[in-house]
Amino acid sequence: MADMIARGGRAIYGVSLGILMLEARFPRIPGDMGNAETWPFPVQLCVVEGATPERIVLGDPRDQLDRFVKAGRRLIELGVSAITTNCGFLALLQPQLANALAVPVATSSLMQVPWVNATLPPGRRAGIVTVCAAALTPAHLAAVGAPADTPVAGTENGAEFFRVLIKADSDVMDIGLAEHDVVEAARTLVRQNPDIGAIVLECTNMPPYAAAVAAATGLPVYDIYSMVTWFVAGIRPRIFSRDYSRL
Repeated sequence: MADMIARGGRAIYGVSLGILMLEARFPRIPGDMGNAETWPFPVQLCVVEGATPERIVLGDPRDQLDRFVKAGRRLIELGVSAITTNCGFLALLQPQLANALAVPVATSSLMQVPWVNATLPPGRRAGIVTVCAAALTPAHLAAVGAPADTPVAGTENGAEFFRVLIKADSDVMDIGLAEHDVVEAARTLVRQNPDIGAIVLECTNMPPYAAAVAAATGLPVYDIYSMVTWFVAGIRPRIFSRDYSRL
């Protein structure tokens, strides 16, 4: 019965990915990173108290570094094998969190920008749709190795998305208006930058609208869902059948 012995030492099992969550009240619909039903694998969510969307997007996330390190270490103690976050502006913390935590860390969808650029034909580059273009700085891009001149368009002039997520932190959101804001930002990005060959959605609340953005622009669209599913694929490689008799 030696092969029936189980060993413990952790509080949680079967959850490879931990997500460091901002403290917010707005609705998290399917596709949103903070809705656990979004993911095809189990996730462990951990709210970082005091790290509000307004403080992270419109302020300096580095002021909250200690809170994120503490919460990340707690997730590791619980048993996760990798950590991500639910705000693309936390790109600013990528080097520090990767250095401070003992598991792989992927803070931001923006990490995909150089990867996407590598896939595109000559003369084409990735562009970014973000919740707030005015707040996304070259420092955010530099922290994840993205070119400083990457084109960016934001939703801050829209009617719903930016208002609900950043300014009001409202518990009610008009999904149709939110989608319209994201799609219009993408259209503006492409119209102003004809060399755009693909779009990266910065905000982790944008995946519900990725298909609409792709339909409106005719371009590939990458978001936190595409990045995290890639990330976890390395943590939990698929086990293929060894029944070769079917070949």
